[in-house]
Amino acid sequence: MAFNHLPAAMHDALGPLSVTPVTHSVPMAKNHRPGRPAESRGSRPSPAMILDRLATRAGRAARITHTEHLPPRSGTHAIWPDRVRPEVISAIEKAGIDHPWAHQAAAAEHALDGESVVIATGTASGKSLAYLAPVLSTLLDGSEAPNGRGATALYLAPTKALAADQRRSVKALATPLGNAVRPAVYDGDTPVEEREWVRQYANYVLTNPDMLHRGILPSHARWSSFLRALRFVVIDECHTYRGVFGSHVAQVLRRLRRLCARYGADPVFLLASATAA
Repeated sequence: MAFNHLPAAMHDALGPLSVTPVTHSVPMAKNHRPGRPAESRGSRPSPAMILDRLATRAGRAARITHTEHLPPRSGTHAIWPDRVRPEVISAIEKAGIDHPWAHQAAAAEHALDGESVVIATGTASGKSLAYLAPVLSTLLDGSEAPNGRGATALYLAPTKALAADQRRSVKALATPLGNAVRPAVYDGDTPVEEREWVRQYANYVLTNPDMLHRGILPSHARWSSFLRALRFVVIDECHTYRGVFGSHVAQVLRRLRRLCARYGADPVFLLASATAA
């Protein structure tokens, strides 16, 4: 798991983000959520059984050129930073997570300090919660503003399917928070009659780089209240933005930062990837 601090200066909205890597290894062997029935765990084939099936089935054995067994390692628990709202911690505990891993708490602390962060940690090690804790806390703070939307967050996914899946996850996690967190997907499939509601009332908008480029930035005047309150930009599966496509997305993000600066906002960027771990 790696943290890259990416300070974004208001006066440098068009400049590249500087990167200072800080690495911290956190293995995730014992992270499980309580409450799963024992029979469901027992019905799952073990890794050894799966490997045996692959190795013994006709026509497949020759395809396996190497196997390696890695012993399990213990993870390191921590406590959430004080600035993570108690309501958010309670919602996380209701989801079955009593204690965060060290990398989740560290990422939340950096994010709440206004430092952009890259979260690179293995699959199923809680990278989503690492950015959701500070984001939800900030949105909860913003819900207490006179207009009810003193803070907003933008989530970028490489596919519409991932954005829709993340919306379901965020909505489920934030259910105990009531209407303080209002997630909404904004993409090509969003009905026209819903788009105005998203622009005016949603405080956690999930979209993709193409829609940001074609549907949001050119119409920034209609998104002014959202952009003015923008506190976080979450870029999930950030390893996908490479090559020509990655350079195009980088330019789109520079345009976003320039417009945010115009509206007086200086969002923190939170990037996440399991593949890059």
